[in-house]
Amino acid sequence: MRLRSLKILIITHFLFVSVFLTVSGSQNNTIHLVTEFILLGFGNQGDTRGFFFSSILILYLLTLLGNGAIVCAVKWDQRLHTPMYIFLGNFAFLEIWYVSSTIPNMLVNILSESKAISFSACFLQFYFFFSLGTTECFFLSVMAYDRYLAICRPLHYPSIMTRKFCVTLICVCWVSGFLCYPVPIILISRLPFCGPNTIDHIVCDPGPLFALACVSAPSTELLCYTFNSMIIFGPFLSILGSYTLVLRAVLRVPSGAGRTKAFSTCGSHLVVVSLFYGTLMVMYVSPTSGNPAGMQKIVTLIYSALTPLLNPLIYSLRNKDMKNALKKVLGLTTIQN
Repeated sequence: MRLRSLKILIITHFLFVSVFLTVSGSQNNTIHLVTEFILLGFGNQGDTRGFFFSSILILYLLTLLGNGAIVCAVKWDQRLHTPMYIFLGNFAFLEIWYVSSTIPNMLVNILSESKAISFSACFLQFYFFFSLGTTECFFLSVMAYDRYLAICRPLHYPSIMTRKFCVTLICVCWVSGFLCYPVPIILISRLPFCGPNTIDHIVCDPGPLFALACVSAPSTELLCYTFNSMIIFGPFLSILGSYTLVLRAVLRVPSGAGRTKAFSTCGSHLVVVSLFYGTLMVMYVSPTSGNPAGMQKIVTLIYSALTPLLNPLIYSLRNKDMKNALKKVLGLTTIQN
């Protein structure tokens, strides 16, 4: 799966973006009077602070455990060294990074009195959160294409979805996801921020950042929202097209057992797509300007933290091979402990 090369890729992007934002921030001190933002998160309510912290921490640890178990299962079990499970292993690895781009800072923010986040740290979180989310959209599209080939073109599947082609698709997903957002982030970071500096959200999101800019930037807003819509709807339409062809092929299968097997193969992926895209579209496609900040925080928490937690359960409960591999991993862990 070349996970080591993917780690190097992400670390390289982290260093590049951090250096760039630091340099650009130092060059634009005359423009950016704001040097830090106040990320309100879930507020400063002392009675519920412990509840929010413990709940999100447990959710984060369970997400790391579940997705980490899938990565180990795919790596250690030779029976899972097929394109479908290699994609799933990379997807689980992606989910670990996805939740780690926001949850640790969210936990620190809950305990913090000042709730301050530096200008560079805010835009770094923006970059990684949206880049990893974009990569997830691409992976869901590629996984749907893989199911289309397996069901609609089963005889040609081994010759098309070779190991080399599989690795190429994985690399394209990772690289494309991390190359999509530098331009929008550069445009937003160059807007003048002269106060106030309070972001009533749990993450650094473009909507609140546009609202804090000292001048209106309709062209930049239009560009960013158009870009977001393309990132969301492009892979979504690809997934929709793949499963439309799959559904048409499945309905032509004469035996009920064959149809059931085909649907069970795609069922887990469809549930994950529905969870992720449902909340994503509520947040970034439907009009949310009239929604209260609390509702936006809940929706963001669902697609950024809850969905990655549910994915391992969805895939393992509906897949016998994955379930057996996970039992094997947990057994090895017990022996080692």
